[in-house]
Amino acid sequence: MSDLSVSSVRRVIALHPAHRDDIGDLTTRRPLPARQLEQLDPFLFLNHHGPQVYPANNQGLPFGPHPHRGFETVTFILEGSLAHADSAKHQSVIHKGGVQWMTAGSGIVHAEISPPEFLREGGPLEILQLWINLPSRLKMSKPRYVGLQQDSIPSITLPGGAELNLIAGEWGDTRGPIETLTNVFMSTLKLPAGAREQLPVAPGRQVFLYIVNGDVTVGGEPAKPHQLVELDRDGDSVVIEAASDAQLLFGHGDVIDEPVYSHGPFVMTTRDEIVQAVEDYQAGKFGGLSA
Repeated sequence: MSDLSVSSVRRVIALHPAHRDDIGDLTTRRPLPARQLEQLDPFLFLNHHGPQVYPANNQGLPFGPHPHRGFETVTFILEGSLAHADSAKHQSVIHKGGVQWMTAGSGIVHAEISPPEFLREGGPLEILQLWINLPSRLKMSKPRYVGLQQDSIPSITLPGGAELNLIAGEWGDTRGPIETLTNVFMSTLKLPAGAREQLPVAPGRQVFLYIVNGDVTVGGEPAKPHQLVELDRDGDSVVIEAASDAQLLFGHGDVIDEPVYSHGPFVMTTRDEIVQAVEDYQAGKFGGLSA
């Protein structure tokens, strides 16, 4: 990848630290929404669960059947395993390094729980879940789900020695396995200490960059674990340098620039659409899923 001029490198606007919001005994940090950042259009929400170690004979994750409409969820299993089931009849158990991509669209009920082996044996667990908005024209899309194990996700070694796991979008001649509705690029990135990478991003695209662990600099600005990096949209690259071994969530997408009305698990563009979503769910129009 050729060097780009300094003037094209994106500038850090702000660093948003995650705040703790544990769910029972599940360690949870949330960098988005942040106190000073309601959304990073089209990215709406990120929960970082763990890292922690569950004992044998544990209760597992608490995310039993619940509804969604109007957006997509992307779940990254960094450690442990996660069982998925939904009202559109999708089921899977995804393990360490894998990803689940669900389009809630017009409405779905799903559960994200620990599989029986994890409940019995315990072990390390670390999971990220990102919500990505859909534009109004796609909010009532047919629900869909893809579960990927780690060996289905291309791993690309970058010039500076980092490893990029390509989930969606294109990198050179390689295309990620997820075909998104809105041309979202999504990856996880592992940088060894001392690595420096210059990552291309088309001007105008919104970058999503979250520091899972490790110390890095982004555009020359130091960033620490559990910080969301807000960047401007003017440049055509992001420069990251690792002061220690580091792991990041790196994606980008087109800005939707539409009103966002959210109520719990529903994200729409008007209040009336939220009311309709609640009524449709209560009427059973999302389908059913047993606990």
